[in-house]
Amino acid sequence: MPMTYSSLFHKTVLAAAACALMAPAAYAAQPAPAFGPGPIVPVSHPYGPAQDAQQSIDAAFQQARQTGRKVLLDFGANWCPDCRILAGVLAQPAIAAWVSQTFIVVTINVDRAAGPTVEGERFNTNADLAQHYGVTISAIPALLVLTPDGQLVNRDGAIALGNARTLSGQAMVDLLNEWAQHS
Repeated sequence: MPMTYSSLFHKTVLAAAACALMAPAAYAAQPAPAFGPGPIVPVSHPYGPAQDAQQSIDAAFQQARQTGRKVLLDFGANWCPDCRILAGVLAQPAIAAWVSQTFIVVTINVDRAAGPTVEGERFNTNADLAQHYGVTISAIPALLVLTPDGQLVNRDGAIALGNARTLSGQAMVDLLNEWAQHS
């Protein structure tokens, strides 16, 4: 039976529809990169000076809009063991390559500013930047994943890694991958 324009069109539409239906499933099924081998090696000073990070955030969103990648805001402090452990996971070459392909990362030091502090206050610099996205930082590291237009996709990111030292490197990478899949 000869192929007609109508049957060719019908088959093309069906093939395109099948691909469109499979694409989100294929994207969602993307595995996280493997962590390892070896133990997590904490990074001693993963955060720069505790200074206003708004310019860095603005630049990250500009780059995210151009590339389509999500923005990863990493709030932490150099004295924080969980922050140093997370930084060690993110510094592993395979993980670092995946993170740079997936996110525009901004590390934000929230260490206490000089001067008077409230008793029990462990961080006060830049913590207000998370409030712009409806998040109050109560533990660090706090990772916020945002779409290029500024929509928060991981409300649990403010506390999920506050106990990073109790998690495996792969568990941290898997959590980041889960957040990367959200739109």
